[in-house]
Amino acid sequence: MPTATEQLHQLFHDEWETRLREDPLFATFVGDNRYNDKLPRATPDDYARRRDQLRAFRKQRQNIDRAALSPTDQLNSDIFARLLDNEIGELDLGGQYFPIAKVGGMHTGFADLPDYVPLNTLTDYENYLARLAAFKPYADDHVTLLRDGVRQGYRPARATLEGVADTLKAHIVSSPEQSTFYRPFVNLTFGESDSSRLREAARRVISASMVPGYQALLDYLTSDYWPASRDDVAASNLPNGAEFYAHRIRTFTSVNDLSAQKIHAIGLAEVQRIRAEMDDIIRKVKFGGAFREFVDFLRTDPRFYVTTPDALLKETALVLKKMDGELPRLFRTLPRLPYGIRPIPDHSAPGNTTAYYFPGSGDGTRAGYYYVNTYDLKSRPLYEIEALSLHEAVPGHHLQIALQQELGGLPAFRRFNGFTAFVEGWALYSERLGLEVGFYQDPYSDFGRLTYEIWRACRLVVDTGMHALGWTRQQAIDYMADHSASTLLNITNEVDRYIAWPGQALAYKIGELKIRELRALAEKELGPRFDLRAFHDVLLLQGAVPLDVLEGMVKDWIASRRA
Repeated sequence: MPTATEQLHQLFHDEWETRLREDPLFATFVGDNRYNDKLPRATPDDYARRRDQLRAFRKQRQNIDRAALSPTDQLNSDIFARLLDNEIGELDLGGQYFPIAKVGGMHTGFADLPDYVPLNTLTDYENYLARLAAFKPYADDHVTLLRDGVRQGYRPARATLEGVADTLKAHIVSSPEQSTFYRPFVNLTFGESDSSRLREAARRVISASMVPGYQALLDYLTSDYWPASRDDVAASNLPNGAEFYAHRIRTFTSVNDLSAQKIHAIGLAEVQRIRAEMDDIIRKVKFGGAFREFVDFLRTDPRFYVTTPDALLKETALVLKKMDGELPRLFRTLPRLPYGIRPIPDHSAPGNTTAYYFPGSGDGTRAGYYYVNTYDLKSRPLYEIEALSLHEAVPGHHLQIALQQELGGLPAFRRFNGFTAFVEGWALYSERLGLEVGFYQDPYSDFGRLTYEIWRACRLVVDTGMHALGWTRQQAIDYMADHSASTLLNITNEVDRYIAWPGQALAYKIGELKIRELRALAEKELGPRFDLRAFHDVLLLQGAVPLDVLEGMVKDWIASRRA
């Protein structure tokens, strides 16, 4: 009879293997190349099967004697259970019925394929071609899924579909060589015979699968999905909407007792606090007008903007190279994996966010990348670059996620999964770390930092406002515009992101507040014995954990240091 520990680790292995098999794109993403020629299936029946698998794994876990496990495996088991519960709840409440929106989805995610699949050998290219050939059925699966969702009342808010048609049309090309999916075939280094064969196969499969696949998505969007979309924006108006939004709050904050009303109140208080700091900077630079006039000045004065994409990327690179040199002052443990900087692709930039981080592979063969939006440069102010870059790259997302992937002592599900409140809370906390190593010397840049912080506080207000308290989309846009210096394009895209992704925006401020609270506690309890680099090890060397687990870890560390 296997021991409880053996049963648990077999369960971890079986669930992980099933997850990789069910989602070959995720498998490639984490560096497992066994399924590099395959795509997931995505019909309602496929999601129902996946939910049944997860329920079976949950039942197996419940039948393992927790008391017989070591403290480490008790924690592993508890985190495994919470991740399963989150995923099962998402499927029970219809979250799978929204795979497409202006801020991203399967249609834009698939277009990233050339940037993260291995493309070194003939077999790699043949696997890539097999995936392109499977795209038309993959697109048809999603049309079936969307149609079933509409039939059951899971209709998208119309605002989340603005611009999606243009994103799809970008891949409906008249010549295969125009396709983003043809890029890997332009500069092949194989012999002439193999190179010619691969190029011909690429042209054929793009014409036969990629173009028809995106056309099928566009046809359904324009003929059925857009007409079925709704004017309102609230998640609470979906089937079982109140329960769905409450589940999203628990999932994204990792806190069980936070209501929408309580989060809304936290947001209002944080906005008021941060706004006072912003007003102090306006006085410091001796600006003669009011807050709104100062914001208009920031949005329109050409000194704060560059005129070419390369200039924006160079300013970003300079900030991060400076931070790279400061990291040893803040951290004992740093990841081995490097990161790079890329512009957000043209096909998705207009409706996308200001920037995002794309993790590297778990096997170390692909770096992490910080993607910067170079579309509409008059919406990309220089005074935001420091805070944004520290958030998305180092010491924010890249440092934390790459380090987590390299933690050999954790089960695979903990190395490559986690809790959004920790991940985004850490990245927001990282913006503030710049103050401790010489960043934000320019008051306008410090105002940009506060703009990003108040933006995250505003998210608590507008996300709960729209999804639970009856706010309109325009109310949310106006509130964000009144309380931050971000440009109107960024604000509109962000609000539409919150509509499309209910609850996710709550993670940032809730997570950051908890991390700052725990640091303040440690500093108070330990006094001169407080070691910031050791504290950061405590936060980072167990991966992205729920906030209550993080609190227990920090308190245990404080007790051990005092002893």
